[in-house]
Amino acid sequence: MSTQGERAVPVRWRSAMEAALYGPDGFYTRPGGPGPAGHFRTSVHASRLYAGAVARLLLTVDEALGRPRGLDLVDVGAGRGELLVGVLAALPARTAARVRPYAVERAARPEELDPRIHWVPVPPERTTGLLFANEWLDNVPLEIAEDGHYVTVAPDGTESPGGPLEEADRAWLERWWPTPGRAEIGRSRDEAWAQATATLERGLAVAVDYAHTREARPPFGTLTGFRAGREVPPVPDGGCDVTAHVALDSCAGPGATLLTQRRALALLGVSAGRPSLTLASTDPVAYVRALSAAGEAAELTARGGLGDFGWLVQPVGIAPWPAGHETAGHGEGAGHGGAAGHGEGAGHGEGVGHGGAAGHDEGVGTP
Repeated sequence: MSTQGERAVPVRWRSAMEAALYGPDGFYTRPGGPGPAGHFRTSVHASRLYAGAVARLLLTVDEALGRPRGLDLVDVGAGRGELLVGVLAALPARTAARVRPYAVERAARPEELDPRIHWVPVPPERTTGLLFANEWLDNVPLEIAEDGHYVTVAPDGTESPGGPLEEADRAWLERWWPTPGRAEIGRSRDEAWAQATATLERGLAVAVDYAHTREARPPFGTLTGFRAGREVPPVPDGGCDVTAHVALDSCAGPGATLLTQRRALALLGVSAGRPSLTLASTDPVAYVRALSAAGEAAELTARGGLGDFGWLVQPVGIAPWPAGHETAGHGEGAGHGGAAGHGEGAGHGEGVGHGGAAGHDEGVGTP
């Protein structure tokens, strides 16, 4: 943002985040960097059960689409492609042979990545299948506001008051974050999600992230940084991740559903239930494996942790998933106080039917 020796001029947070995360020496685009896994632990890195669950969801979408000749799997914010690799490994071979996997990522393609995976900077157009964005929207740069003005920031993280809000951002706050004080303007995330889902001709779009809804916005915001597995101040100098939770209810398009990761993974067959002790005596190796999987499932579904993440599930030209779940209506928030990431998900509790699990006749391999 300035050359060495010059006084850094503060800029609005959206510009600062863009440069810090995606500039020539940005946190995500710096050549030779370790990728997200080197700095923080996502569901993708926590357990292969997560990729298995996404594979089951893809099978459900495949069935809803009538098993097309080509089945697109688009991973937005793909990191180093770990989720796509895991999903392809978990799918039945005959389904995997029809899948066209796309990793949407602004960083360079990793060496020795599965050659089946297409590495692209933006989602491909006119896809049919599943578009999945795990912890992408929280890194879409956004503006920070306080008392009707933008907040500006210097490269060392020092903040200062900026100019008055533009009308579009003021209108967004009035609708989606009406409480006074500091706020994170999610309009850029709304636009990014709308652009991504517009590339999907038929199928399902899913965004998974730290989330909150209109009824439970954090009073001081959520902007923070991460480096080497630790939370640090959000300094936009390229040396750390800069992230803020997502107003998923404002992103939601027509027919979209909001629910917690805990609920979504339960519907997709991820269970933290301990295996029967009988198995320990009849097949000790299988018991140990099942016990390990239960521990991993517990991390993915934990209250106060990954299980509280929000899942925004938006159908395009197919029936909603999960069937029977209340949709997230624009202007109404996501349910009655059950904010994604703050309780039991959107809609009325977690009373979603137990149908809708994927793989009715093919099944997903245990990774």
